[in-house]
Amino acid sequence: MSNLVIKVADLPEEFPAIAAIRKSVFQEEQGVDPALEFDGKDEISQHLIAYLDEKAVGTTRIRYLDEKTAKIERLAVLSTVRGQGIGKKIMENALEVIANKNIREVVIHSQEYVKRLYHKLNFVEEGEMFEEAGIPHVKMRKVFHFQ
Repeated sequence: MSNLVIKVADLPEEFPAIAAIRKSVFQEEQGVDPALEFDGKDEISQHLIAYLDEKAVGTTRIRYLDEKTAKIERLAVLSTVRGQGIGKKIMENALEVIANKNIREVVIHSQEYVKRLYHKLNFVEEGEMFEEAGIPHVKMRKVFHFQ
């Protein structure tokens, strides 16, 4: 992979690039309602952004639910660069950011077709499949074991 840089986003400067990626993936590709996608929680979340050859190509957000639990949401990689492991690298970075805050548990609502990615990162499925924004999802959890 050429020149991939993943970092915690500088807000509000980088939010337009984040919003454009999410709009492309969730609204244009998957038909998610903009009101569901932009749910008012971006302001209270930490965002990661991925640049490939200096072009914004992927993102996710981390929402801290309490002092011991974080939720990773809105993982999105532009269709033009999928299949290169960018989503996995974004997730690894997000998990590192969370672990550095000594947060013990991470939850996600994985789209059913992406759950293999999260299995590779040691997430475990919880409960039954459910629909979110008209798309099949499964809740998954990862617990960090700190010294």
